Amino acid sequence: MGPTRKSNVCRRLSRRALGFFARDAGVVQRTNLGILRELVCQESTKFKNVWTTHSKSPIAYERGRIYFDNYRCCVSSVASEPKKLYEMPKCSKSEKIEDALLWECPVGEVLPDPSDYKSSLIALTAHNWLLRISATTGKILEKIYLASYCKFRYLSWDTPQEVIAVKSAQNKSSAVARQAGIQQPILLYLAVFQVLPFSLIGILEINKRIFGNVTDASLSHGILIVMYSSGLVRLYSFQAITEQFMQQKLDLGCACRWGGTTGTVGEAPFGIPCNIKITDSPPLLFEVSSLENAFQIGGHPWHYIITPNKKKQKGVFHICALKDNSLAKNGIQEMECCSLESDWIYFHPDASGRIIHVGPNQIKVLKLNEIENNSSQHQISEDFVILANRENKNENLVTVTASGRVVKKSFNLLDDDPEQETFKIVDYEDELDLLSVVAVTQIDAEGKAHLDFHCNEYGTLLKSIPLVESWDVTYSHEVYFDRDLVLHIEQKPNRVFSCYVYQMVCDPAEEEEILNKSY
Repeated sequence: MGPTRKSNVCRRLSRRALGFFARDAGVVQRTNLGILRELVCQESTKFKNVWTTHSKSPIAYERGRIYFDNYRCCVSSVASEPKKLYEMPKCSKSEKIEDALLWECPVGEVLPDPSDYKSSLIALTAHNWLLRISATTGKILEKIYLASYCKFRYLSWDTPQEVIAVKSAQNKSSAVARQAGIQQPILLYLAVFQVLPFSLIGILEINKRIFGNVTDASLSHGILIVMYSSGLVRLYSFQAITEQFMQQKLDLGCACRWGGTTGTVGEAPFGIPCNIKITDSPPLLFEVSSLENAFQIGGHPWHYIITPNKKKQKGVFHICALKDNSLAKNGIQEMECCSLESDWIYFHPDASGRIIHVGPNQIKVLKLNEIENNSSQHQISEDFVILANRENKNENLVTVTASGRVVKKSFNLLDDDPEQETFKIVDYEDELDLLSVVAVTQIDAEGKAHLDFHCNEYGTLLKSIPLVESWDVTYSHEVYFDRDLVLHIEQKPNRVFSCYVYQMVCDPAEEEEILNKSY
């Protein structure tokens, strides 16, 4: 959350001066977070289950706020016991919030309105309104009507905290049209906005006549990502597309004439016309084929991770240089695990350029380094490995045949056998620089889970927290570790959602000792 503006003096401060303040505040914040990290990992520190609740609708969590009833009700989890921040008026099914993102004020930015310095919830409703809602009061601060020609359904960050993309549901051809061989050419729409003050960049249509038999598309960091059923993934520059194919620049709140109709952009019923229509194949930046369109970019310098586009290659990951598609040395990574659930891999979110590879019984953190005497090629090496706490339970069963011959049969358990400790969730707490790992073991009919904190630099186990509630591996689970808070959201059958909140409890004497050391 950014600073509250108390007078016009602050408005006259230069960005450079604000930058100095931000850096000074950053030093203090890093010191405080260092103290908090030490307190969190202290042996005597406990995490106590302070609140449990259940809901018939999905539960969402973002930065100390728990959202219920399609974001209509907000509960703060920061207090010693969670308390309600606000509850918006009940609304019809057509007006419910379908998706939302939390926007937080950037430090050092000069914004046009005092309310802009408060956190906001950017929300998309079922009837195509884009709302900016105060994250503390639930008051609607801004409203934008998107359009009536499609159903917008999903929100995502193109550039985090700066640019959002609103994606429509995919258009489906009717049964009659399919029988007649008539194909719906427009697959979906992407509406792109600069955040605060809200300004429209444009609405783009994804047309099969231009892109071919495309199955999905998304926007990330200024790149349009287009996917095909064959496993092909193509990347295009959204800026280049905007410059080449924008039919007319549109401004929110301004009068516009479009298709013989006049209205105000962003107001009902006129909404926002689709003003970016690609009429020819845009310049291709990059393409690659990968199983199930799985494709990631990261590392220093840029590399990408794919799985070769064959079913038998599932669980095999290739790490290649983006500049020339060359495979890194040791760039084929495979766990060779025998499990019901496959392993997963991704670039570390700490911007170190490392890679995290998670299997049922081990977590590998990999480094991407230059090969000695050859700066143009890179190699993959292990930084550290975290192993599940397991016993070797492979059993040899002895059978004696009728002739008296002894036959030994070896049965190997699956790597994710429920009776063995298995890794289920791996996340990164950026402010405390800790890896958080959820491990689960099925004990009799009941699953027990614990959350472990590992040093992000070396992988050392620093703290383990038992979760008191039972963990059923057949249910869907989310676990958030956010500074001094742990939150577990579970989805049970028949759309029953449960939320368990844990808060840090310190030994007062040890807390005072750590604080005295720090000052």
